[in-house]
Amino acid sequence: MKGFIAAGASGALLSVMLGALATHSLKQQLTAEALAAFTTAVQYQMYHSLALLLACVLPLRNRWVGVAKICFVIGTLLFSGSIYGLTLAQWTWLGPVTPLGGLTLMIGWLALIVASLGDASNG
Repeated sequence: MKGFIAAGASGALLSVMLGALATHSLKQQLTAEALAAFTTAVQYQMYHSLALLLACVLPLRNRWVGVAKICFVIGTLLFSGSIYGLTLAQWTWLGPVTPLGGLTLMIGWLALIVASLGDASNG
């Protein structure tokens, strides 16, 4: 549990730092399209860092919560990480990774839905 909380808080901190980098340094270095993609990656990283923290504190206790947490971590690394690599290093081979990360994030949200519907202690 503590590891997921640390991962969520670290992801949120990093997204704030990367957002500041985009605002103050990358505007002059990236094309408008690349900057927009970078900003999307930062936003999704923040959203899913917060989702990970939420999953840690929800009063749900079943295996689907664990699946959601893992999917939020892996999905964020794949989705946002691939966009960072595409925009900053022009690593075009990462292009196919981005939708895989997005799919993993969607599976995380689906797992959280299943967790909420299947939890006996949930009213």
